[in-house]
Amino acid sequence: MAKKLYVGGLSYDTTEDTLKDTFSKVGTVETATIILDRMSGRSKGFGFVEMSTDEEAQKAIEKLNGKELDGRPITVNEARPMTERAPRRDFNRGGGSRGFGGGRRDNW
Repeated sequence: MAKKLYVGGLSYDTTEDTLKDTFSKVGTVETATIILDRMSGRSKGFGFVEMSTDEEAQKAIEKLNGKELDGRPITVNEARPMTERAPRRDFNRGGGSRGFGGGRRDNW
């Protein structure tokens, strides 16, 4: 069964191909994904690699955690399952006070 790994500390220049090639030296890589920012399309500096077996995943953690990739030390550990998060507040759609206009000025 495949095991998903979290990879943090990635350079903005690191590509999914570089990530896959690096982890392929340790074992069989099922997928390699870098998480991108929705607005800019730029890397968020972390990603996930799915190794084909638990043993290969453990070997990747031991061999690659703290090693340098594209000039930066990377963090490699077992990925945690996604958890349910509270909805994010959208500050661009009105509502809520931002301290601009509208209030009483006699307090100034």
